[in-house]
Amino acid sequence: VQLQESGPGLVKPWQTLSLTCAVSGGSIATAYHSWNWIRQPPGKGLEWIGRITGSGYLYYEASLKSRTSISKDTSKNQFTLQLTSLTPEDTAVYYCFHKTPAVDFDWGQGTQVTVSQ
Repeated sequence: VQLQESGPGLVKPWQTLSLTCAVSGGSIATAYHSWNWIRQPPGKGLEWIGRITGSGYLYYEASLKSRTSISKDTSKNQFTLQLTSLTPEDTAVYYCFHKTPAVDFDWGQGTQVTVSQ
């Protein structure tokens, strides 16, 4: 399974970030598989953002839940992250990844998002 993130590299404060992860080599509708977003701010560790399962169940990191929305488009085999009310603290490399029931992982290459005027 291959994943490819896309979206704007630069976003202004208080705007909404929208990132898309295009998936090939597997269906995002497959049961018991999950499709995740995670990020790594500069100089910090990985921070999980949330996931959507093949069946459409949603789970979000508690600290980001009020600003996060994840959805999927089965016809395009892609899933999307929206993060609202951005601040410079949201500057990070954003990754999408796939987790199988056997706890195998496939990762996108990551996309840099900078929040700045």
